[in-house]
Amino acid sequence: MLTIALPKGRMADDALTWLARAGWSPPAAEDARKLVIPSEDGSLAYLMVKPMDVPVFVEQGAADMGIAGLDAVRERAADVYEPMLLPFGHCRLSVAAPADRPDRPLRLEISPRVATKYPRLAEAYFRGRGISAEFIYLNGSVELGPLVDMADLIVDIIQTGSTLRANNLVELREIMSSQGVFIVNRASYRLHAARIQSLLRALRAVLP
Repeated sequence: MLTIALPKGRMADDALTWLARAGWSPPAAEDARKLVIPSEDGSLAYLMVKPMDVPVFVEQGAADMGIAGLDAVRERAADVYEPMLLPFGHCRLSVAAPADRPDRPLRLEISPRVATKYPRLAEAYFRGRGISAEFIYLNGSVELGPLVDMADLIVDIIQTGSTLRANNLVELREIMSSQGVFIVNRASYRLHAARIQSLLRALRAVLP
């Protein structure tokens, strides 16, 4: 039984839709609280994990394959095979600031406080521009940082920008664009090459 890690939430729904179109056996209808769900035909096991953890499960071999956001794969610096980008999960990782003082924290003479759940990517971005920044790791509600004067900037994923606008924040710079990506554990790809390649061919056949 091969295992595939899926990110909980909206991306999992999109992923399962495309996998079903490709003829992959869907998860069996079981208790939604379960984290390991066998497929209906018993050929696969679906692991439902937090989005940022998908690359870790795949890199460590706890899952043979996974579907993750490219942002999560880059933040985790995961050593995995990336055979295919997927047509969903489109967003961008960006720097944002309060609308009443947008550019001030990006000056070289100022050391901004940056709230983010992407410390690796955020640090690389600011270091590459010669800006010395302090990074505050938050696992959620990153937009609160500037609102309570804990941070000058945020680095976070943006899709429509509605959350920024609702909190009087503006997007300043895009760090990277992201979308869904299919990833495979390197050892699993060698051990189960024929089967994984067959699954990938079926998926490629239905992608736009």
